[in-house]
Amino acid sequence: MVEKDGKRDIRALIRQFRTSEHGAVPLVRDALWLVAVVGTVALALYLICGTWPAVVTIESKSMDPHMKIGDLVVVVQKDRYGAFQTWLEGRTSGYTKYEECGDVIIYKPNGLTNVHPIIHRAIQYVDGSPVTEIKEQKLIGNYTPPHPGYITWGDNNPDPDQGQAYRNIGVVEPIKEDWIIGKALFAVPLVGYLPLNIWAVAIVVIIAMVLHELYLRSKENEATGTGRTKPKKTGKKQR
Repeated sequence: MVEKDGKRDIRALIRQFRTSEHGAVPLVRDALWLVAVVGTVALALYLICGTWPAVVTIESKSMDPHMKIGDLVVVVQKDRYGAFQTWLEGRTSGYTKYEECGDVIIYKPNGLTNVHPIIHRAIQYVDGSPVTEIKEQKLIGNYTPPHPGYITWGDNNPDPDQGQAYRNIGVVEPIKEDWIIGKALFAVPLVGYLPLNIWAVAIVVIIAMVLHELYLRSKENEATGTGRTKPKKTGKKQR
């Protein structure tokens, strides 16, 4: 009996929360709805793409002109929606992506998770033996990889990533399989500016929600006459 009463109380509280217009309840309700929508979209993206993050934003010019700052890139598992191919393999098969041979991958440099992933084209796989040429360009000095992995190169960069030193990363090593988040499926221009300015967007959304709620309340008060005062009758005037 106590358990049934408890369930009824919970249902009553939920019903009250869904219908209440008191105080900040409508605003909290809208915020929860927004969180639910975002969560549903995120889950759908994960199921479709098989990766997380399922979307990334281009933040530099290293992939110009094929990917520009502010592009939102959809990321999928390395071998989903077509076999993965490097630039070297694409030269033989004729496979291109973003107007160049081979796939563009999103990877964690040196396996680090505390820095932003890098999105560059996979050029070729190296097995640890000395490399004499990259992208059919002879190297001045042979490059000996510290371990097997992929050589990567930004389309707009003068040199490959490997051997380059970056702040908070160090010298970039060949990309191991488990460092790859996924490959770029397609990009949507300009949409990525929203994640790049996520805090500003969040503040604008919250302000808009508050203003919308205040507007609805003012309209409701006008319709019901709430807040209006009428002059009191003092009786008939004496002559």
